[in-house]
Amino acid sequence: MQTLTHAPVLARFGYAVSDPTRARVLLALAESPSYPSDLADSLKVSRQSMSNHLTCLRGCGLVVAVPHGRRSRYELADARIGHAIKDLLNVVLAVDPACCAPDGECLA
Repeated sequence: MQTLTHAPVLARFGYAVSDPTRARVLLALAESPSYPSDLADSLKVSRQSMSNHLTCLRGCGLVVAVPHGRRSRYELADARIGHAIKDLLNVVLAVDPACCAPDGECLA
């Protein structure tokens, strides 16, 4: 296990939210902890896909799996991640449509 701070944290966070499904998972977990099957159902993705996204988010250090009986419940690794996500939702960006696609992917 490795501890990251500053720019590497921002890079991991950026990578994690670069995928729309992972971004939606983080938004859901910012509201409350959840089980993978419930997340998959609410986000309308397969359970296998959800498992892959949660593995990525765990690897990025953004979520943790908490054993709960025979299941694992997922939650944000640090409450400050939820605060950061909610703060980012209030940011308004003026973007050049010729530069980035609607999903944020750079076209240049």
